[in-house]
Amino acid sequence: MSDQNPPSNLSGDDLATWASLATVLEWLPAALDAQLLEDSEVTHFEYGILFALANAPDRTLRMSVLADYANSSLSRLSRAATRLQDRGWMHRSPDPDDGRYTLATLTEQGKKKFDEATPGHVQTVHQLVLDPLTQSQRRQLREISRRIQRAIRQDAAWQPPAETERAR
Repeated sequence: MSDQNPPSNLSGDDLATWASLATVLEWLPAALDAQLLEDSEVTHFEYGILFALANAPDRTLRMSVLADYANSSLSRLSRAATRLQDRGWMHRSPDPDDGRYTLATLTEQGKKKFDEATPGHVQTVHQLVLDPLTQSQRRQLREISRRIQRAIRQDAAWQPPAETERAR
């Protein structure tokens, strides 16, 4: 339903809500990067790539699929993939089923780096996001986040496997 007279500014509760969310949007990525860089020498974006590959069949995904998972352009993903490849954590190769595509594959060394980075990252996510909330608030945050995602883009965002979500 569209409003005939949309607001021309934010004030009161709307301003307070937006200011809180905007602050989280600014502070959280920097906090996640800081922990991962200090402990594991990877950015949060790079960790997301390692996560996606570590959880993919044969630890391999097409770069275009990986870009969708990472909500990234192919050029940004390619730059990050080059950094990860230079460290020996992944490699790229032509897709044998369709040479127009490039596959990204996590190496054993990359899997070890992912396994090394995960405990500290999980601890930071708990400390900064999950632990301050009750179970009910966590569910609310998940639903609120999904509604905002759908308002931004109708196509589906990456979701954890159903059994992962039910286990929580």
